[in-house]
Amino acid sequence: MRTRLLPLLIILLAGMLIAFGFPLAVRMAAAQQQQVVVDRIDDTARFAALAQFVTERPPPTGRQAVAEDERRTTLETELHRYQDVYGIRVGVFYRDGDAMAAAPPAWTVTAAGDLAKDAFQEALAGRRSHDPPQVWPWQDHTLVVASPVVRDGDVVAVVVTDSPTGHLRSRILHDWLLIAVGELAALFVAIGAAFRLTGWVLRPVRVLDAATHDIATGRMNSRVAPAGGPPELRRLARSFNEMADNVEDVLEQQRAFVADASHQLRNPLSALLLRIELLALELPEGNEEIASVRTEGKRLARVLDDLLDLAQAEHAPADLRLTDLGELATERVAAWAPLADDKGVRLLRSGSEAVTAWADPVALSSALDAVIDNALKFTPPGEDVTVTVASGGHTCTVVVADGGPGLTEDELARVGDRFWRSNRHQNIKGSGLGLSISRALLLAGRGTITYDANEPHGLRVTVTVPRTQP
Repeated sequence: MRTRLLPLLIILLAGMLIAFGFPLAVRMAAAQQQQVVVDRIDDTARFAALAQFVTERPPPTGRQAVAEDERRTTLETELHRYQDVYGIRVGVFYRDGDAMAAAPPAWTVTAAGDLAKDAFQEALAGRRSHDPPQVWPWQDHTLVVASPVVRDGDVVAVVVTDSPTGHLRSRILHDWLLIAVGELAALFVAIGAAFRLTGWVLRPVRVLDAATHDIATGRMNSRVAPAGGPPELRRLARSFNEMADNVEDVLEQQRAFVADASHQLRNPLSALLLRIELLALELPEGNEEIASVRTEGKRLARVLDDLLDLAQAEHAPADLRLTDLGELATERVAAWAPLADDKGVRLLRSGSEAVTAWADPVALSSALDAVIDNALKFTPPGEDVTVTVASGGHTCTVVVADGGPGLTEDELARVGDRFWRSNRHQNIKGSGLGLSISRALLLAGRGTITYDANEPHGLRVTVTVPRTQP
Protein backbone atom coordinates (compact mmCIF):
# COMPACT_ATOMS: atom_id res chain seq x y z
CA MET A 1 0.00 0.00 0.00
CA ARG A 2 2.89 2.35 0.73
CA THR A 3 4.20 1.92 -2.83
CA ARG A 4 0.84 3.19 -4.12
CA LEU A 5 0.31 5.94 -1.55
CA LEU A 6 3.81 7.47 -1.55
CA PRO A 7 4.00 8.30 -5.30
CA LEU A 8 0.61 10.00 -5.06
CA LEU A 9 1.73 12.13 -2.11
CA ILE A 10 5.07 12.96 -3.74
CA ILE A 11 3.38 13.99 -7.00
CA LEU A 12 0.95 16.23 -5.11
CA LEU A 13 3.75 17.80 -3.07
CA ALA A 14 5.89 18.34 -6.17
CA GLY A 15 2.92 19.92 -7.96
CA MET A 16 2.33 22.29 -5.04
CA LEU A 17 6.00 23.30 -4.91
CA ILE A 18 6.07 23.90 -8.67
CA ALA A 19 2.83 25.89 -8.45
CA PHE A 20 4.44 28.13 -5.83
CA GLY A 21 7.87 28.16 -7.44
CA PHE A 22 6.93 29.44 -10.91
CA PRO A 23 5.15 32.61 -9.71
CA LEU A 24 7.97 33.25 -7.25
CA ALA A 25 10.59 32.91 -10.01
CA VAL A 26 8.67 35.31 -12.27
CA ARG A 27 8.26 37.76 -9.40
CA MET A 28 11.97 37.70 -8.54
CA ALA A 29 12.95 38.20 -12.20
CA ALA A 30 10.59 41.18 -12.42
CA ALA A 31 12.02 42.63 -9.19
CA GLN A 32 15.60 42.34 -10.48
CA GLN A 33 14.67 44.04 -13.75
CA GLN A 34 12.67 46.74 -11.99
CA GLN A 35 15.73 47.59 -9.91
CA VAL A 36 17.78 48.03 -13.09
CA VAL A 37 15.02 50.07 -14.74
CA VAL A 38 14.82 52.43 -11.74
CA ASP A 39 18.59 52.96 -11.90
CA ARG A 40 18.42 53.69 -15.63
CA ILE A 41 15.51 56.09 -15.13
CA ASP A 42 17.54 57.99 -12.54
CA ASP A 43 20.48 58.15 -14.95
CA THR A 44 18.35 59.35 -17.87
CA ALA A 45 16.70 61.97 -15.64
CA ARG A 46 20.13 63.32 -14.74
CA PHE A 47 21.19 63.49 -18.39
CA ALA A 48 17.86 65.10 -19.28
CA ALA A 49 18.57 67.84 -16.72
CA LEU A 50 21.97 68.48 -18.35
CA ALA A 51 20.45 68.51 -21.84
CA GLN A 52 17.64 71.00 -21.04
CA PHE A 53 19.74 73.96 -22.04
CA VAL A 54 21.56 72.32 -24.98
CA THR A 55 18.63 72.17 -27.26
CA GLU A 56 19.26 74.77 -29.97
CA ARG A 57 20.58 73.32 -33.21
CA PRO A 58 21.22 76.70 -35.01
CA PRO A 59 24.61 77.90 -33.84
CA PRO A 60 24.14 80.78 -31.35
CA THR A 61 26.37 83.87 -31.35
CA GLY A 62 28.42 85.73 -28.80
CA ARG A 63 28.48 84.78 -25.15
CA GLN A 64 25.46 82.54 -25.70
CA ALA A 65 27.51 80.44 -28.11
CA VAL A 66 30.31 80.05 -25.60
CA ALA A 67 27.89 78.97 -22.87
CA GLU A 68 26.11 76.63 -25.28
CA ASP A 69 29.39 74.99 -26.23
CA GLU A 70 30.36 74.56 -22.61
CA ARG A 71 27.04 72.91 -21.75
CA ARG A 72 27.23 70.64 -24.80
CA THR A 73 30.81 69.73 -23.99
CA THR A 74 29.83 68.94 -20.38
CA LEU A 75 26.94 66.74 -21.61
CA GLU A 76 29.14 64.87 -24.06
CA THR A 77 31.82 64.42 -21.39
CA GLU A 78 29.27 62.96 -18.96
CA LEU A 79 27.83 60.61 -21.59
CA HIS A 80 31.26 59.31 -22.61
CA ARG A 81 32.34 58.86 -18.99
CA TYR A 82 29.10 57.01 -18.26
CA GLN A 83 29.60 54.74 -21.26
CA ASP A 84 33.22 54.05 -20.34
CA VAL A 85 32.42 53.19 -16.71
CA TYR A 86 29.25 51.12 -17.13
CA GLY A 87 29.47 49.93 -20.73
CA ILE A 88 25.99 51.32 -21.40
CA ARG A 89 25.29 53.12 -24.65
CA VAL A 90 23.57 56.44 -24.06
CA GLY A 91 22.49 59.33 -26.24
CA VAL A 92 20.39 62.49 -26.31
CA PHE A 93 18.36 62.80 -29.51
CA TYR A 94 16.23 65.52 -30.97
CA ARG A 95 12.61 64.80 -31.82
CA ASP A 96 13.57 63.88 -35.39
CA GLY A 97 16.12 61.36 -34.16
CA ASP A 98 19.27 63.36 -34.80
CA ALA A 99 21.86 63.10 -32.07
CA MET A 100 22.50 66.04 -29.77
CA ALA A 101 25.22 63.96 -28.06
CA ALA A 102 25.87 60.24 -27.95
CA ALA A 103 28.34 57.74 -26.57
CA PRO A 104 29.64 56.15 -28.67
CA PRO A 105 29.36 59.09 -31.09
CA ALA A 106 28.10 57.04 -34.07
CA TRP A 107 25.27 55.43 -32.10
CA THR A 108 21.73 56.33 -33.17
CA VAL A 109 18.21 55.37 -32.21
CA THR A 110 17.71 53.68 -35.56
CA ALA A 111 20.75 51.49 -34.98
CA ALA A 112 19.49 50.50 -31.51
CA GLY A 113 16.64 48.43 -32.88
CA ASP A 114 12.89 48.20 -32.44
CA LEU A 115 12.97 48.33 -28.65
CA ALA A 116 14.82 51.65 -28.74
CA LYS A 117 12.41 53.06 -31.34
CA ASP A 118 9.41 52.10 -29.20
CA ALA A 119 10.95 53.64 -26.08
CA PHE A 120 11.85 56.77 -28.06
CA GLN A 121 8.27 57.18 -29.27
CA GLU A 122 6.94 56.64 -25.76
CA ALA A 123 9.28 59.34 -24.41
CA LEU A 124 8.18 61.76 -27.16
CA ALA A 125 4.68 61.41 -25.73
CA GLY A 126 6.04 62.64 -22.39
CA ARG A 127 6.22 59.26 -20.61
CA ARG A 128 9.28 57.65 -19.12
CA SER A 129 10.04 53.98 -19.76
CA HIS A 130 8.71 52.26 -16.66
CA ASP A 131 7.68 48.83 -17.94
CA PRO A 132 10.01 47.55 -20.65
CA PRO A 133 9.61 43.92 -21.80
CA GLN A 134 10.83 41.35 -19.27
CA VAL A 135 14.34 40.04 -19.82
CA TRP A 136 14.73 36.28 -19.30
CA PRO A 137 18.00 34.40 -18.78
CA TRP A 138 17.76 32.72 -22.20
CA GLN A 139 17.19 36.03 -24.07
CA ASP A 140 20.31 37.84 -25.27
CA HIS A 141 19.03 41.38 -25.89
CA THR A 142 19.50 44.79 -24.30
CA LEU A 143 17.31 46.78 -21.92
CA VAL A 144 16.25 50.15 -23.36
CA VAL A 145 15.06 53.01 -21.11
CA ALA A 146 14.13 56.48 -22.41
CA SER A 147 13.22 59.72 -20.63
CA PRO A 148 11.94 62.94 -22.22
CA VAL A 149 13.86 66.23 -22.08
CA VAL A 150 11.23 68.83 -21.25
CA ARG A 151 11.62 72.58 -21.80
CA ASP A 152 8.80 75.05 -21.21
CA GLY A 153 6.37 72.13 -20.98
CA ASP A 154 7.35 70.66 -24.35
CA VAL A 155 9.40 67.55 -25.13
CA VAL A 156 12.34 68.86 -27.10
CA ALA A 157 14.61 65.79 -26.93
CA VAL A 158 14.85 62.26 -25.58
CA VAL A 159 17.57 60.57 -23.48
CA VAL A 160 17.95 56.90 -24.41
CA THR A 161 20.06 54.27 -22.61
CA ASP A 162 20.74 50.85 -24.13
CA SER A 163 22.02 48.57 -21.34
CA PRO A 164 23.53 45.11 -21.82
CA THR A 165 21.65 42.51 -19.76
CA GLY A 166 24.31 39.92 -19.10
CA HIS A 167 24.68 40.86 -15.44
CA LEU A 168 20.90 41.14 -15.00
CA ARG A 169 20.34 37.71 -16.53
CA SER A 170 23.06 36.25 -14.30
CA ARG A 171 21.36 37.66 -11.19
CA ILE A 172 17.99 36.32 -12.31
CA LEU A 173 19.52 32.88 -12.98
CA HIS A 174 21.23 32.97 -9.58
CA ASP A 175 17.91 33.72 -7.88
CA TRP A 176 16.26 30.93 -9.81
CA LEU A 177 18.96 28.50 -8.74
CA LEU A 178 18.36 29.50 -5.12
CA ILE A 179 14.63 28.88 -5.64
CA ALA A 180 15.37 25.49 -7.23
CA VAL A 181 17.66 24.50 -4.34
CA GLY A 182 15.03 25.63 -1.85
CA GLU A 183 12.33 23.71 -3.69
CA LEU A 184 14.47 20.57 -3.80
CA ALA A 185 15.22 20.87 -0.09
CA ALA A 186 11.53 21.39 0.61
CA LEU A 187 10.70 18.39 -1.59
CA PHE A 188 13.15 16.15 0.30
CA VAL A 189 11.73 17.35 3.61
CA ALA A 190 8.23 16.72 2.29
CA ILE A 191 9.22 13.22 1.11
CA GLY A 192 10.67 12.45 4.54
CA ALA A 193 7.48 13.72 6.15
CA ALA A 194 5.43 11.63 3.69
CA PHE A 195 7.43 8.52 4.65
CA ARG A 196 6.84 9.20 8.33
CA LEU A 197 3.17 9.96 7.74
CA THR A 198 2.52 6.86 5.64
CA GLY A 199 4.46 4.73 8.11
CA TRP A 200 2.40 6.13 10.97
CA VAL A 201 -0.85 5.57 9.09
CA LEU A 202 -0.02 2.16 7.59
CA ARG A 203 1.77 0.53 10.52
CA PRO A 204 -1.51 -0.62 12.15
CA VAL A 205 -2.63 -1.87 8.74
CA ARG A 206 0.55 -3.95 8.34
CA VAL A 207 0.19 -5.37 11.86
CA LEU A 208 -3.46 -6.14 11.18
CA ASP A 209 -2.59 -7.80 7.87
CA ALA A 210 0.06 -9.99 9.53
CA ALA A 211 -2.33 -11.02 12.30
CA THR A 212 -5.07 -11.78 9.78
CA HIS A 213 -2.66 -13.93 7.76
CA ASP A 214 -1.61 -15.82 10.90
CA ILE A 215 -5.21 -16.55 11.83
CA ALA A 216 -6.07 -17.53 8.26
CA THR A 217 -3.23 -20.08 8.30
CA GLY A 218 -4.30 -21.61 11.61
CA ARG A 219 -2.33 -19.64 14.23
CA MET A 220 -5.38 -18.59 16.20
CA ASN A 221 -3.43 -17.04 19.08
CA SER A 222 -2.16 -14.17 16.89
CA ARG A 223 -3.35 -10.71 17.92
CA VAL A 224 -2.78 -7.13 16.83
CA ALA A 225 -0.23 -5.55 19.14
CA PRO A 226 -0.97 -2.00 20.37
CA ALA A 227 0.47 0.46 17.85
CA GLY A 228 0.18 4.09 16.83
CA GLY A 229 -1.77 5.42 13.93
CA PRO A 230 -5.07 7.21 13.46
CA PRO A 231 -7.78 6.65 16.09
CA GLU A 232 -9.96 4.84 13.55
CA LEU A 233 -7.26 2.23 12.89
CA ARG A 234 -6.56 1.78 16.60
CA ARG A 235 -10.27 1.19 17.16
CA LEU A 236 -10.26 -1.28 14.26
CA ALA A 237 -7.34 -3.15 15.86
CA ARG A 238 -9.21 -3.44 19.16
CA SER A 239 -12.31 -4.69 17.35
CA PHE A 240 -10.21 -7.22 15.45
CA ASN A 241 -8.70 -8.56 18.67
CA GLU A 242 -12.17 -8.91 20.18
CA MET A 243 -13.37 -10.77 17.09
CA ALA A 244 -10.31 -13.04 17.14
CA ASP A 245 -10.92 -13.81 20.82
CA ASN A 246 -14.52 -14.77 20.08
CA VAL A 247 -13.51 -16.92 17.10
CA GLU A 248 -10.82 -18.65 19.13
CA ASP A 249 -13.31 -19.33 21.93
CA VAL A 250 -15.76 -20.87 19.47
CA LEU A 251 -13.05 -23.04 17.90
CA GLU A 252 -11.79 -24.02 21.32
CA GLN A 253 -15.28 -25.11 22.28
CA GLN A 254 -15.49 -27.07 19.02
CA ARG A 255 -12.17 -28.80 19.69
CA ALA A 256 -13.19 -29.55 23.25
CA PHE A 257 -16.46 -31.01 22.02
CA VAL A 258 -14.69 -33.23 19.47
CA ALA A 259 -12.15 -34.37 22.08
CA ASP A 260 -14.80 -35.02 24.72
CA ALA A 261 -17.10 -36.80 22.27
CA SER A 262 -14.26 -38.98 21.01
CA HIS A 263 -13.19 -39.81 24.53
CA GLN A 264 -16.69 -40.48 25.80
CA LEU A 265 -17.61 -42.69 22.84
CA ARG A 266 -14.57 -44.93 23.25
CA ASN A 267 -15.89 -46.71 26.35
CA PRO A 268 -19.32 -47.59 24.88
CA LEU A 269 -17.63 -48.60 21.64
CA SER A 270 -15.18 -50.82 23.52
CA ALA A 271 -18.07 -52.43 25.34
CA LEU A 272 -19.90 -52.92 22.02
CA LEU A 273 -16.86 -54.53 20.42
CA LEU A 274 -16.52 -56.85 23.42
CA ARG A 275 -20.16 -57.92 23.06
CA ILE A 276 -19.57 -58.50 19.34
CA GLU A 277 -16.65 -60.78 20.17
CA LEU A 278 -18.81 -62.69 22.70
CA LEU A 279 -21.55 -62.98 20.12
CA ALA A 280 -19.04 -64.30 17.56
CA LEU A 281 -18.21 -67.20 19.90
CA GLU A 282 -21.80 -68.45 19.62
CA LEU A 283 -21.93 -68.24 15.82
CA PRO A 284 -20.41 -70.67 13.36
CA GLU A 285 -16.77 -70.11 12.42
CA GLY A 286 -16.33 -67.87 9.35
CA ASN A 287 -19.68 -66.11 9.59
CA GLU A 288 -19.46 -63.22 7.10
CA GLU A 289 -21.90 -60.91 8.88
CA ILE A 290 -20.07 -61.01 12.19
CA ALA A 291 -16.77 -60.45 10.38
CA SER A 292 -18.23 -57.37 8.66
CA VAL A 293 -19.58 -56.02 11.94
CA ARG A 294 -16.21 -56.59 13.60
CA THR A 295 -14.44 -54.72 10.75
CA GLU A 296 -16.79 -51.74 10.92
CA GLY A 297 -16.45 -51.58 14.68
CA LYS A 298 -12.67 -51.49 14.44
CA ARG A 299 -12.93 -48.80 11.75
CA LEU A 300 -15.17 -46.72 14.00
CA ALA A 301 -12.68 -47.12 16.85
CA ARG A 302 -9.88 -45.96 14.56
CA VAL A 303 -11.91 -42.90 13.49
CA LEU A 304 -12.54 -41.97 17.12
CA ASP A 305 -8.83 -42.33 17.90
CA ASP A 306 -7.97 -40.11 14.91
CA LEU A 307 -10.55 -37.51 15.94
CA LEU A 308 -9.04 -37.40 19.42
CA ASP A 309 -5.56 -37.07 17.92
CA LEU A 310 -6.76 -34.25 15.63
CA ALA A 311 -8.35 -32.35 18.51
CA GLN A 312 -5.17 -32.69 20.56
CA ALA A 313 -2.98 -31.67 17.60
CA GLU A 314 -5.01 -28.49 17.02
CA HIS A 315 -4.92 -27.60 20.69
CA ALA A 316 -1.43 -28.52 21.85
CA PRO A 317 1.33 -25.85 21.48
CA ALA A 318 4.46 -26.76 19.55
CA ASP A 319 7.68 -27.52 21.43
CA LEU A 320 10.04 -25.92 18.91
CA ARG A 321 13.66 -27.06 19.00
CA LEU A 322 16.65 -26.92 16.70
CA THR A 323 16.16 -30.28 14.98
CA ASP A 324 18.35 -32.28 12.58
CA LEU A 325 15.92 -33.05 9.77
CA GLY A 326 18.38 -35.36 8.04
CA GLU A 327 18.73 -37.57 11.10
CA LEU A 328 14.97 -37.48 11.75
CA ALA A 329 14.15 -38.45 8.14
CA THR A 330 16.70 -41.28 8.23
CA GLU A 331 15.17 -42.56 11.47
CA ARG A 332 11.63 -42.55 10.04
CA VAL A 333 12.76 -44.28 6.85
CA ALA A 334 14.42 -47.01 8.93
CA ALA A 335 11.24 -47.40 11.02
CA TRP A 336 9.04 -47.89 7.93
CA ALA A 337 11.52 -50.00 5.99
CA PRO A 338 10.13 -53.40 7.22
CA LEU A 339 6.61 -52.53 6.03
CA ALA A 340 8.00 -51.32 2.70
CA ASP A 341 9.94 -54.57 2.27
CA ASP A 342 6.85 -56.58 3.14
CA LYS A 343 4.89 -54.77 0.37
CA GLY A 344 7.74 -55.01 -2.14
CA VAL A 345 8.18 -51.22 -2.29
CA ARG A 346 11.65 -49.63 -2.31
CA LEU A 347 11.78 -46.94 0.44
CA LEU A 348 14.76 -44.68 -0.36
CA ARG A 349 16.45 -41.82 1.48
CA SER A 350 18.17 -39.04 -0.52
CA GLY A 351 19.27 -35.43 -0.18
CA SER A 352 21.31 -33.75 2.53
CA GLU A 353 22.44 -35.79 5.50
CA ALA A 354 22.59 -32.96 8.07
CA VAL A 355 20.03 -30.14 7.82
CA THR A 356 18.93 -28.24 10.92
CA ALA A 357 15.66 -26.37 11.29
CA TRP A 358 13.26 -25.23 13.99
CA ALA A 359 10.54 -27.81 14.52
CA ASP A 360 8.75 -29.89 17.12
CA PRO A 361 10.51 -33.28 16.73
CA VAL A 362 7.50 -35.29 17.97
CA ALA A 363 5.00 -33.41 15.79
CA LEU A 364 7.28 -33.57 12.73
CA SER A 365 7.87 -37.31 13.27
CA SER A 366 4.11 -37.90 13.46
CA ALA A 367 3.54 -35.87 10.29
CA LEU A 368 6.25 -37.78 8.41
CA ASP A 369 4.81 -41.08 9.64
CA ALA A 370 1.39 -40.14 8.24
CA VAL A 371 2.85 -39.06 4.89
CA ILE A 372 5.10 -42.13 4.51
CA ASP A 373 2.24 -44.41 5.58
CA ASN A 374 0.02 -42.90 2.87
CA ALA A 375 2.79 -43.26 0.27
CA LEU A 376 3.31 -46.95 1.09
CA LYS A 377 -0.44 -47.60 1.01
CA PHE A 378 -0.89 -46.37 -2.54
CA THR A 379 2.43 -47.41 -4.12
CA PRO A 380 2.29 -50.75 -5.94
CA PRO A 381 5.04 -53.37 -5.54
CA GLY A 382 8.20 -52.68 -7.50
CA GLU A 383 7.84 -48.87 -7.33
CA ASP A 384 9.88 -46.41 -5.26
CA VAL A 385 9.02 -44.08 -2.37
CA THR A 386 11.76 -41.48 -1.97
CA VAL A 387 12.27 -39.27 1.09
CA THR A 388 14.43 -36.23 0.20
CA VAL A 389 15.77 -33.62 2.65
CA ALA A 390 16.89 -30.22 1.33
CA SER A 391 17.44 -26.67 2.52
CA GLY A 392 17.19 -23.33 0.78
CA GLY A 393 16.74 -19.74 1.90
CA HIS A 394 14.83 -19.48 5.15
CA THR A 395 13.20 -22.93 5.03
CA CYS A 396 14.02 -26.62 4.96
CA THR A 397 11.95 -29.25 3.21
CA VAL A 398 11.29 -32.98 3.46
CA VAL A 399 9.79 -34.28 0.21
CA VAL A 400 8.08 -37.69 0.08
CA ALA A 401 7.51 -38.79 -3.53
CA ASP A 402 5.73 -42.05 -4.30
CA GLY A 403 5.14 -44.05 -7.46
CA GLY A 404 1.44 -44.62 -6.96
CA PRO A 405 -1.47 -43.64 -9.21
CA GLY A 406 -1.40 -40.03 -7.99
CA LEU A 407 -4.32 -37.60 -7.89
CA THR A 408 -6.13 -35.46 -10.42
CA GLU A 409 -6.04 -31.65 -10.24
CA ASP A 410 -9.45 -31.54 -8.58
CA GLU A 411 -8.35 -34.14 -6.05
CA LEU A 412 -5.11 -32.25 -5.34
CA ALA A 413 -7.22 -29.23 -4.38
CA ARG A 414 -9.07 -31.31 -1.74
CA VAL A 415 -6.34 -33.56 -0.41
CA GLY A 416 -5.76 -32.95 3.29
CA ASP A 417 -9.40 -32.06 4.02
CA ARG A 418 -10.94 -33.85 6.98
CA PHE A 419 -12.51 -37.22 6.12
CA TRP A 420 -11.82 -36.69 2.41
CA ARG A 421 -10.69 -39.70 0.40
CA SER A 422 -10.56 -40.20 -3.33
CA ASN A 423 -13.38 -42.25 -4.79
CA ARG A 424 -10.73 -44.54 -6.26
CA HIS A 425 -9.29 -45.33 -2.83
CA GLN A 426 -12.40 -46.01 -0.77
CA ASN A 427 -11.48 -49.68 -0.32
CA ILE A 428 -8.07 -48.92 1.16
CA LYS A 429 -7.88 -48.86 4.95
CA GLY A 430 -7.94 -45.36 6.50
CA SER A 431 -10.13 -42.66 8.04
CA GLY A 432 -9.18 -39.67 5.89
CA LEU A 433 -7.82 -37.79 8.91
CA GLY A 434 -4.11 -38.63 8.75
CA LEU A 435 -3.05 -35.72 6.55
CA SER A 436 -5.37 -33.33 8.42
CA ILE A 437 -3.61 -34.29 11.65
CA SER A 438 -0.23 -33.78 9.95
CA ARG A 439 -1.23 -30.29 8.80
CA ALA A 440 -2.44 -29.35 12.29
CA LEU A 441 0.80 -30.60 13.86
CA LEU A 442 2.92 -28.64 11.39
CA LEU A 443 0.90 -25.41 11.64
CA ALA A 444 1.54 -25.26 15.38
CA GLY A 445 5.27 -24.92 14.60
CA ARG A 446 4.78 -22.55 11.60
CA GLY A 447 5.35 -25.40 9.17
CA THR A 448 3.35 -26.24 6.04
CA ILE A 449 2.47 -29.26 3.95
CA THR A 450 1.74 -29.09 0.22
CA TYR A 451 0.80 -31.61 -2.47
CA ASP A 452 1.86 -31.85 -6.12
CA ALA A 453 1.88 -34.41 -8.88
CA ASN A 454 5.03 -36.51 -9.11
CA GLU A 455 6.72 -37.34 -12.40
CA PRO A 456 6.07 -39.61 -14.24
CA HIS A 457 3.24 -40.63 -11.85
CA GLY A 458 2.44 -40.56 -8.19
CA LEU A 459 2.12 -37.91 -5.50
CA ARG A 460 4.75 -35.53 -4.14
CA VAL A 461 4.19 -34.28 -0.58
CA THR A 462 6.42 -31.43 0.65
CA VAL A 463 6.79 -30.71 4.36
CA THR A 464 8.34 -27.27 5.01
CA VAL A 465 9.69 -25.94 8.31
CA PRO A 466 11.54 -22.67 9.08
CA ARG A 467 15.32 -22.54 9.41
CA THR A 468 15.20 -19.51 11.70
CA GLN A 469 13.53 -19.43 15.08
CA PRO A 470 9.96 -18.11 14.69
